[in-house]
Amino acid sequence: MAREVTQEEFSAAWADGALTVDVREPAEYVAGHVPGARLMPLRSVLDRCGELPGDRPVYVICASGNRSKTAADWMNSRGVDAFSVAGGTRGWARAGRPIAAGAPEHAA
Repeated sequence: MAREVTQEEFSAAWADGALTVDVREPAEYVAGHVPGARLMPLRSVLDRCGELPGDRPVYVICASGNRSKTAADWMNSRGVDAFSVAGGTRGWARAGRPIAAGAPEHAA
């Protein structure tokens, strides 16, 4: 079972520059994402886990927290220190935290 962090825990980590991976589809990401989040759609996670660092935590976010749990499980099984963000991007936005829109600046 994926390890999960609260919105508050994620917010503090994000403020400290945590690596955030958004596992939603590109259209969802473009519509609004956590600033600085790197796009890695769920379907590509298994093939791309090797691109993630093994020496620091990775915070995985989706829309509500369901896909991120799956992705964090996959990442953890491959040696990535991954945490799913409870409540996802919707929870982040509902809390009044910043949202960026547009195409990904970089890949994970």
